[in-house]
Amino acid sequence: MIGNALMLALRQIWRNPMRSLLTVLGVVIGVAAVITMVTIGNGASLAIKSEIESFGNNQIMLRPGMRLGPGQSIGAPDFKLSDIDAIKSQIAGVVEVAPQTSKTVTLVANGRNWQSSVIGTDSAYFTIDNRTIEEGRSFEDAEELAGSAVCVIGTTIANELFGRTTGVVGEQIRTGSFSCRVIGMLKSKGSAAMGGDKDDLLVMPLKTVQRRLLGETRVSALLVLINADSDRDRIKEAIKQLMRERRSLSAGDDDNFQIMDTAEIAQKVASTTGIMTTLLGAVAGVSLLVGGIGIMNIMLVSVTERTREIGIRLAIGALGREVLLQFLIEALVLGCLGGLLGVAVAFFASYAACIAMSVPFAFDPFINLLAFSVSAVTGVVFGFFPARRAAKLDPIEAVRHE
Repeated sequence: MIGNALMLALRQIWRNPMRSLLTVLGVVIGVAAVITMVTIGNGASLAIKSEIESFGNNQIMLRPGMRLGPGQSIGAPDFKLSDIDAIKSQIAGVVEVAPQTSKTVTLVANGRNWQSSVIGTDSAYFTIDNRTIEEGRSFEDAEELAGSAVCVIGTTIANELFGRTTGVVGEQIRTGSFSCRVIGMLKSKGSAAMGGDKDDLLVMPLKTVQRRLLGETRVSALLVLINADSDRDRIKEAIKQLMRERRSLSAGDDDNFQIMDTAEIAQKVASTTGIMTTLLGAVAGVSLLVGGIGIMNIMLVSVTERTREIGIRLAIGALGREVLLQFLIEALVLGCLGGLLGVAVAFFASYAACIAMSVPFAFDPFINLLAFSVSAVTGVVFGFFPARRAAKLDPIEAVRHE
């Protein structure tokens, strides 16, 4: 019985292919929208999380001030170089600590210019920030102590100023009022998920930037690398208490510095993007409701057109439940057809969108199966009323219908 009903449903759908395609178009759009939104959202979440983790899974950053926005500490003192020795010597589990200060300047070399960020730090920075020197070397101790005019650059600067990404060691780059000699080039990290360029930087010894670019001895941030097996919360609390003591804060004073943990930031970002992905998927899911209404509408039209046929079937002995089953299967086939087409459209659309947005293509079998199942259920739910109406037709009146 089910087989016969399925054949009748397929024959009826094939009899009006254009009308059937327009009927399931709403379901196709709904399924494709849901899957595409979720896939892009998952890909963006992975890209942002990967970008944060690229700074180092075991990195902690300290910055002066409380936070951005209301309640920010005005005039919070910068860090001192002695804070680095204190953290390294007094807190177990800390592997490296590097100072950091920066300024945006216009770089000039080889008749070209390029605006970029100049970072002042020491050789520990490259380890903490998960940077690899592909060509040349890092800073020597003597260069750091003397504030020598040497620098390590990213591939973007090498390409913009010299037109190549190899053989730049030994070249001179003018930064502000002085020139620095390139002693190393960093391995490329590529573009950031939020649109930034992780290779657009020039790194100098801290004292060089302080004396020649800033004219002051401030340290705007401390980068801390901790042991992967250590207790992160314990280390962060220990750093907090040590810095409060060194900055002479009493028990009632708020912190005038902030501690940012890359792992914690990655977790929060993943949670936020997950919520946004769910919201976008829910909004796109409204299209499925519209598609279901389209199926119900066309099924009602079909019942009206086939009233005489239904009456003849009932008159020669067909049961009401058999007519009901026939129209339910027809609605189910329409829903499944829309679901399959929607999954196919979503695959190509989300793949193209992920390539255009430079985010990973995070194919999720669960959301594809869920969207297809919902399309099938939508067909049955919205096809029930027309099917029930067909099953309750009076045979005599139906046969008389013109």
